Amino acid sequence: MKNTLSQTIHNAKMELAKVIFPTKPQVKQAFIAVIAVVTFVVLFLALVDFIMSSTVSAILS
Repeated sequence: MKNTLSQTIHNAKMELAKVIFPTKPQVKQAFIAVIAVVTFVVLFLALVDFIMSSTVSAILS
């Protein structure tokens, strides 16, 4: 069991050494892209909600 655990830890360290972490500008660019997409989706859903609620209010009154 001890051999298996040490082998697993060794393999995990080897795989982690292969990982290419993003640079600071890449993280910043991805963050800005996420904020832009989320803002667009929020505005779109707010518009759809406003149109739907106005339509339902007009039908019911």
